[in-house]
Amino acid sequence: MAAHRKAKQRSIGGNTARTAATIALAGAATATGFDGVGHADPQLSPAQVKAQVDKLYVEAEAATQKYDGAKEKAGQAEANLRKLRDEAARREDKLNSARDALGSMAAAQYRSGGLDPVVQLALSDHPDQYLEGAAFAERVGTRQSAEIDGVRQQLRELEQLRGAAHVELSALTSRQAELKRQKKTINEKLGAARQLLDRLTPRQRTQYAERGGAGDQQHVSRDAARDPAPVASSGASGGSAAGTGVAAPNSRAAAAVAYAYSKLGSPYVWGATGPDAFDCSGLAQAAYRSAGISLPRTTYAQINAGQRVTLSQLQPGDLVFFYAGVTHVGIYVGNGQMIHAPNPSAPVRLAPISEMPFAGAARVA
Repeated sequence: MAAHRKAKQRSIGGNTARTAATIALAGAATATGFDGVGHADPQLSPAQVKAQVDKLYVEAEAATQKYDGAKEKAGQAEANLRKLRDEAARREDKLNSARDALGSMAAAQYRSGGLDPVVQLALSDHPDQYLEGAAFAERVGTRQSAEIDGVRQQLRELEQLRGAAHVELSALTSRQAELKRQKKTINEKLGAARQLLDRLTPRQRTQYAERGGAGDQQHVSRDAARDPAPVASSGASGGSAAGTGVAAPNSRAAAAVAYAYSKLGSPYVWGATGPDAFDCSGLAQAAYRSAGISLPRTTYAQINAGQRVTLSQLQPGDLVFFYAGVTHVGIYVGNGQMIHAPNPSAPVRLAPISEMPFAGAARVA
């Protein structure tokens, strides 16, 4: 019968320890990976960082458009609520005046004693005068009845106004909650992008910029507007964007393009519509506002604000939209170029429309 022997234990300093250390390091590497808020792995290449940062900026832009839409609707709800409250206050003043008038009538009737008309006639020293007074009293009674009906109607209208104000208050509260949610999402995405970029060494930052990252655009000068690429074609009714050399199809498109050029170098700030900072749809809205055209606030609405056009039909001044969710917009200036507000790491700049996945275009002028 074979003897049973204890299994030989390995030294803690041997292979087991090395395996444990490897597992621990792997776990640490995993912990520093992307967990939804963007912690960068130190081993990521500039190309990988760019891909992750670009993705985060796209997600932040989508949240920005939702924020802009909620902000616009919150503003409308607030204005409606204020208007309803003002109207309710006016109606309440009118109602109080009507109630005071009714009170005066009731007091007068009480003071008259409310005697039976036959008794009052019998006791009157001047029957003719009494009869005239009785006819007047009847007319007063008819008017009083109308006043009562009027007060009832005013009460109904006031309650309707208060109900509508309550609905608007609920809508405003909902929009404010949406604003808070989207603001949190935006800050998380932008914070994650900053963490990724902060992990890059100076050499990696250079490589990142060479790959088309925004790092090389931090100090884009407004002087870029002085040397725009020439733009072909302009109809007889067209116009030239002053100081840019861009021939636009009409004066309004020209004005919008000129405005966009004048804002080159302005910082990107989510939710901003100018005059000194913009997000992408805010720049489009401000440019066309300067041309006398009112555009909706968000990219989702802006793409439906005018006539849809294809890539081959693009003319300076057309709005160009990007990504499947239509979350980014630029102003086309010709020769395959646009002016847009890219993201918080880059100011308003001139860029090729091919740098992002094209989603559609709209002509609003």
